[in-house]
Amino acid sequence: MAQHIERQLAQLKERILHIGTLVEEAIAKSITAFINRDKKLAQRVMLNDDEIDRMEVEVEEECLKIFALYQPVAADLRLVVSVLKINNDLERIGDLAKNIAKRASSVALTDGVELPPEILAMATLAQEMVRESLEAVVNSDSALARRVREEDDAVDEFRRQVREMVLAGIKAETEQVESLLGINAVSTHIERIADMATNIAEDVIYMVEGDIVRHRAGDA
Repeated sequence: MAQHIERQLAQLKERILHIGTLVEEAIAKSITAFINRDKKLAQRVMLNDDEIDRMEVEVEEECLKIFALYQPVAADLRLVVSVLKINNDLERIGDLAKNIAKRASSVALTDGVELPPEILAMATLAQEMVRESLEAVVNSDSALARRVREEDDAVDEFRRQVREMVLAGIKAETEQVESLLGINAVSTHIERIADMATNIAEDVIYMVEGDIVRHRAGDA
């Protein structure tokens, strides 16, 4: 029985990491599509989201099967519960990447509107947070997970700066409102991606330490 559940848990971890790889690719491609106004790349991101959704359902079903067959306890139980949560967070990140891709398809940046460096910086940091959170899952690294939580503040600050730039631009250049609103929407999606990476990091801390840190301000 012990060997069976160990094998099932190892396979479960592999599957969640495969979803993570697909999600990381979706984020990178959607942001590239938006920056380069690449509608074909954006379309591929939107089509590939179906695969992420399908795998999310399969992982959830596998978790429920493990609960039913093995009734895991202690560390094994925390692992399965954490994978269930991480699975959902990754699917939501995939949806956010799809939303960014939709913006790349529907909003053409008008001449004279440049992407603020803050949105590029927050996109880079959010992608790094997702990568680090998944690395923390692989290595059961709660220290790295705690670092991811701390990085979220920087993304929030970049988001605030982008919002201020957008508001100032709307007041000054009414003919560029659509492009500016597109930039604002993408920055919101990137902020939410960072939030989901933070959720994954918090799930890792629970998985490794049994400590629930979600909604606990100032914990590091």
